[in-house]
Amino acid sequence: MRAVEFQEYGGPEVLGVVEADVPEPGPGQVSVDVAYTGVNFADLKARSEGYRVTDLPFRPGLEVSGRVRAVGEGVVGLTAGQEVTALTGGGAYADVVLADAVTVFPLPTGVDPRTAAALPTVLPTAYALVHSVGRLQPGETVLVQGAAGGVGTVAGQLAKAAGAGAVYGVVSGAAKAAYAREQGYDEVFVGEFAEPVRAATGGRGVDLVLDPVGGDTLRAGLASLAVFGRLVSFGNASSAPAWSVGQPELYPQGVSVGGFSILTLARTAPGELRSLAERAFAKAVDGTVSLPVTAEFALEEAAEAHRLMGARTSTGKLLLRVGGAH
Repeated sequence: MRAVEFQEYGGPEVLGVVEADVPEPGPGQVSVDVAYTGVNFADLKARSEGYRVTDLPFRPGLEVSGRVRAVGEGVVGLTAGQEVTALTGGGAYADVVLADAVTVFPLPTGVDPRTAAALPTVLPTAYALVHSVGRLQPGETVLVQGAAGGVGTVAGQLAKAAGAGAVYGVVSGAAKAAYAREQGYDEVFVGEFAEPVRAATGGRGVDLVLDPVGGDTLRAGLASLAVFGRLVSFGNASSAPAWSVGQPELYPQGVSVGGFSILTLARTAPGELRSLAERAFAKAVDGTVSLPVTAEFALEEAAEAHRLMGARTSTGKLLLRVGGAH
């Protein structure tokens, strides 16, 4: 089978296509003939700086749609040939990938395989940010960093559907701002946002900030909170040193900070992840949210997908078109 991997860290050019053996599922695992693979910023961080890489060579890729190829010992409820979407621990840039059965889901009703490849990371993450961790209440205001990306697009839609009083976005350029407004954001700020947020809210600040950037951006988000506001960190795109927050930041206005990582939850609480994903997928089935796929590449063009995402000009969701085993 074909697989895309890198043998050293670096730019998109380190990604290469290799011939590899078809993996066989172990106990509790499922092998999937891949139709589409989602491209995530975590894949770029793995390639460039070793994020979550255990050893080299490494095959990136965290989510797929496709058909069950084989099931391992002890797996129930999944059968060969069944259409599924799956969260993987890695290795999804390939014709066949292994996944733990607990993170493999039957294809939701009415969702096509192309759209389904965008479900496993984006939709549960956005749902958790707005509901499980962010605990958004009707009438509250929300500020979303990366509003034009996959998670940002869906988080804005979910916040609107939950009755948010206003949903604000932050992006890095004018084209992304236009896209985010098309997806339902009330107001979108380009670059610096702390003062514009205060102006937009009459000096009050927002009730909920969703931050995948970290570093100085997280600090500015924390400073943009209203009294009793919440910030949820769900990434460190800035690659800034690990942040810490304590009494000086939290006490004056009673704010709180939470965190979320779908990959960590898959490892520490897979049952909770499954429940979260099922609730989240229902929002795609009932039409509450849409997941716009804005660019699609052949598996061999994975480096081009990384270049596009790395240039910070992409919007929505990027996919690799794989098409099953070869």
